[in-house]
Amino acid sequence: MDYYEQLGVKKDATADQIKKAYRKLAMKYHPDHAKGDKEAEEKFKKISEAYAVLSDPEKRKQYDEYGASGFQQRFSQEDIFRGFDFSEILKEFGFGGKAGNVRFSFGGGSPFGAGASGFGGGASPFGGRGRRQAAPKGSDLIYELGLTIQEVAKGTTKTVAIQQDQKVDRIEVKIPKGLVPGQKLRLAGKGEPSPYGGPPGDLFIQPYLLPDPVFEVDGLDLTVQRDIKLTEAILGTTVTVPLIDGKTVSLKVPPGVNHKTRMRLGGKGLPGLKGGSHGDLFVRIHVTMPKQLTEQQRQWIIDLQNSGL
Repeated sequence: MDYYEQLGVKKDATADQIKKAYRKLAMKYHPDHAKGDKEAEEKFKKISEAYAVLSDPEKRKQYDEYGASGFQQRFSQEDIFRGFDFSEILKEFGFGGKAGNVRFSFGGGSPFGAGASGFGGGASPFGGRGRRQAAPKGSDLIYELGLTIQEVAKGTTKTVAIQQDQKVDRIEVKIPKGLVPGQKLRLAGKGEPSPYGGPPGDLFIQPYLLPDPVFEVDGLDLTVQRDIKLTEAILGTTVTVPLIDGKTVSLKVPPGVNHKTRMRLGGKGLPGLKGGSHGDLFVRIHVTMPKQLTEQQRQWIIDLQNSGL
């Protein structure tokens, strides 16, 4: 249910506005004023649950973050009423402060019968019959980590610094090869601690690639540019191509290759995560044009032109 709607207040209502709204509704629906009215009892249960959450700054923060459905999945009614002393609150609202005056069963049955639960001592008015859930985990954290393509290709070990509660935790992280942007590495239990005693959240390492002076990256595929002369483009040539492991391979460029032709070296790109297939290495052929010609070179070009080439 929507707690703000139950109390008739807006989501940006102040603590004082929430308190006044609950007091007004409690005066109307309290069992001492509406004896025997089952609908009034049910309404009083709902507004009391709403006030128990919205009057607690931390619970209200969690409710606003997760929404009604998410909050009620994470918090049992025992969690909701923990630390909420009805006897003091009702005394403040003019009901005498006696827990016995407001005894009724939130689990069904007679409002004054066996199994009924009082509101004193911060106990849950649901008498332990409410849904029990594990305490919610802490928030997850995302750490953006810059990697070189060589580190992605081989894997590496990095130390990351996480600041929590004015304390810096240094965590050594083993980065598996193939962890490219778009993927995340999960470190269970390394996130924010839970404010309610549950397990801590997780830490997610989100990689991004540092600029590389040689290779362009597209997923697992790499591209490198090799420059050749005009005559080499016409006659064919062999170029030396660097690999990400520091080695090189020779690549034959066929005669008549076009400018910006891409030639593929299969499986020479980045490795896939967890032993997946490798990407490819593409060699982009860049035909450089001479900016100046000698008189003899110019005449040779004219002769070629005249020959129909």
